Amino acid sequence: MLFSQVVFRCILDTKVMNILLVEDEHKIANAIKQGFRQETYVCEVCYDGESGLAAALGSEYDVIILDRMLPGMDGVEICKQIRAKRIQTPIIMLTAKGQIRDRVTGLNSGADDYLTKPFAFEELLARIRALLRRPQDTISNVLRVEDLSLDTITFDVKRGETSIKLSQTEFALLEYLMRNCGRVLSKETIINHVWDFDADILPNTVEAYVGYLRNKIDKPFQSAQPLIQTVRGFGYKLG
Repeated sequence: MLFSQVVFRCILDTKVMNILLVEDEHKIANAIKQGFRQETYVCEVCYDGESGLAAALGSEYDVIILDRMLPGMDGVEICKQIRAKRIQTPIIMLTAKGQIRDRVTGLNSGADDYLTKPFAFEELLARIRALLRRPQDTISNVLRVEDLSLDTITFDVKRGETSIKLSQTEFALLEYLMRNCGRVLSKETIINHVWDFDADILPNTVEAYVGYLRNKIDKPFQSAQPLIQTVRGFGYKLG
């Protein structure tokens, strides 16, 4: 993007988005900051927990992006202290951990969303925009798509008024599909975000678990529209 285009775009924007990024891996932090710069977003970067917390409590931001594992003070503790001060800025937590309990810990501490490393910058942008579209008083731990609901804290899953019991992996897969409702997700993308980083998972495993989910959230509800769609040659989408 040319400098003149950037200036023109900034003039058109009524408000420049101000983002706080707390990430100790300099290469990742600098790449994200450069991406935000190209979007004409202002991004302040902190590389450790203490300075990140000080920035979050000392200035106003539109979005805070927290790495879970940080030197000095981890992202979960930072998130708890931010919420203890009644600061309602949307928080996205970055984590290299794929276990459900690690994501739940982050969400329970007050984060609004999570993103598992490695991730595409375009997905981070989409998560930010989705959070900012939601009024602050409607941000919730309950995800909803049509008549399907999933509670990220209590693990309750329902279609209509019917409770659905899922295994941990089925729950993680459904949560990821719901957070990306309407997006076509490849098997590789699903593997990277649902299973542990070092897990040896094959594409056939994804097919199997999608089948398990269909047997629980679609097939028993013959009068309702199926929610899980196969996009041949590309992957799957929900909704």
